[in-house]
Amino acid sequence: MRNGFFKGHGLGNDYIALDPAELDFELTQRNVRALCDRNRGIGADGILAVTASETAHFGLRIYNPDGSEAEKSGNGLRIFAGFLHATGRTRRRNIRIETPGGIVGVSLDLDGEGEATRATVVMGHASFRPKRLPCTLDVPELVEQSLRVRSRSLRFTGVSVGNPHCVVFHPDGEEWTRDDLLELGPELEVHEIFPNRANVQLVAATGPRSLSILIWERGAGETLSSGSSACAAAAAAVRLERVRSPVAVRTPGGSLTVSVDEHFDVTLAGEVAEVARGRISPAFLRTLL
Repeated sequence: MRNGFFKGHGLGNDYIALDPAELDFELTQRNVRALCDRNRGIGADGILAVTASETAHFGLRIYNPDGSEAEKSGNGLRIFAGFLHATGRTRRRNIRIETPGGIVGVSLDLDGEGEATRATVVMGHASFRPKRLPCTLDVPELVEQSLRVRSRSLRFTGVSVGNPHCVVFHPDGEEWTRDDLLELGPELEVHEIFPNRANVQLVAATGPRSLSILIWERGAGETLSSGSSACAAAAAAVRLERVRSPVAVRTPGGSLTVSVDEHFDVTLAGEVAEVARGRISPAFLRTLL
């Protein structure tokens, strides 16, 4: 279908999936912003675009709603695998997908109607090394490092799971508030020590195998859920011995399960849901050309 789209979500973190070969317009920054606009467009936390791959079953480009690109997205990968299955692009339940952040494997769980309702993503290795984020601090690992945001002194753990994350635990062990997120998230995302910006997680350990997180995504802002954020938070919490794996990570949109092995290889599991399929209207299409 020309100019068709698929929309799905993972715990409220919603994406538009589409095939650029079926579009009459290019996915420029301007057009990505227009499609993701929640008042004048389809509305989404990002766009998932099919690409060819020589090393995996499919390739994926991930666009943030501001038009920038992301290296990897745990929720996006689950939605993308659901899109591939639902639209008949594959009947595989185990799919290898190439992203700018590396090749990942996604396994789909189907319900009695044959629809994907849950997916498990082998996200890869969690690294705390500054060059992997990147981060300009000259330290061996970004574990409980100090930084300042305006007048506040914070300690953060930097984690790359193919994309950059700044994980901050509450200094008093309490759960963070949304006001904290709205104050700290925008500042930490663009902090000078993160030259490519960073995704931000405000985290509290709520049990020996559970975390609560609030999420500020690079290029998207506050989001209800984020798979890569859950992975980064869980990896940091295991590294700091605040929790044990597997970890139930509670986000405002719901819970994800993250397993972190002894080598800090990370696997993510969570729900996925299709919302709609449709075609961009001729009138809206003309604004994108």
